[in-house]
Amino acid sequence: MTGAFSFTGRFITTELLARGRLVRTLTNHPSRPGRLLEVETAPLQFTDRQRLLADLTGVETLYNTYWIRYPQVGTTFDRAVANIAFLAEAARAAGVAKIVHVSVSNPSITSRLAYYRGKAEAEEVIKQSGIDWSIVRPTLIFGQGDILLNNIAWLLRHLPIFFVPGDGSYRLQPVSGPDVARICLAAGNGLITDAAGPEIMSYRDLTQRLAATVGVSRPVFEIPPKLALASLVPMNLILRDTILVKEELDGLMGENLVSSEPAIGTERLGDFLESVRDTIGRAYASEMARHVEGLARP
Repeated sequence: MTGAFSFTGRFITTELLARGRLVRTLTNHPSRPGRLLEVETAPLQFTDRQRLLADLTGVETLYNTYWIRYPQVGTTFDRAVANIAFLAEAARAAGVAKIVHVSVSNPSITSRLAYYRGKAEAEEVIKQSGIDWSIVRPTLIFGQGDILLNNIAWLLRHLPIFFVPGDGSYRLQPVSGPDVARICLAAGNGLITDAAGPEIMSYRDLTQRLAATVGVSRPVFEIPPKLALASLVPMNLILRDTILVKEELDGLMGENLVSSEPAIGTERLGDFLESVRDTIGRAYASEMARHVEGLARP
């Protein structure tokens, strides 16, 4: 596993352990609190090939969740694709039998969005790796440890009004983390599979569900997407985090988080929200704090 202690990786790791599999992870956070103690750890790095070969030796299947959310200093989508190529080549050389690569719904080499274009380029790297592969394309993943839905709920709990970029009619299709894990473990060789849940809803409907879950009623205002992003800048500074970036919003509004395939996820968002009614949005979930050791959470 790459990132066994990450949001998506934890679901896959939990399912593997439940099935009695031995798991080794390549991770940037070997000492992260709450990590799965049953997992062997090794550093996630893309410079020392010999060390990576040693860490991958004896591995039957590599589950790859590595990617970046947005470019930062020294880290770009092109660099992330190159890192995946480095990982895949090392996996082949180490005798790994198969790679299960976690991508995203609706990637495209011709996409105007660098995130989705990079995801498509990474898929091509996996296909050309020289070993068996499967590609799983999740839509919007929800579950324990979620950031996006938690932080929408946090905003609803703490702000007197709520802004919706555009008209909020654009759709998404949430899928549970446990469903994604089961789909990854069942993925057939040479197949690309969407991981999508049984419900398709508008973004406005999603926010209304979250408001009902946390028991608040807020005036909702439709504002231009650029203004919505600008309104988050002060909060980003206060929270020392990046709540949303333009490409994420463009992908959401372009309905990239809806699958064109029949849904194979079975867990419903409403059931999850009911199970976390008392806790979701109580505290802000900082993406930055999860990736930078020692950074205090707001």
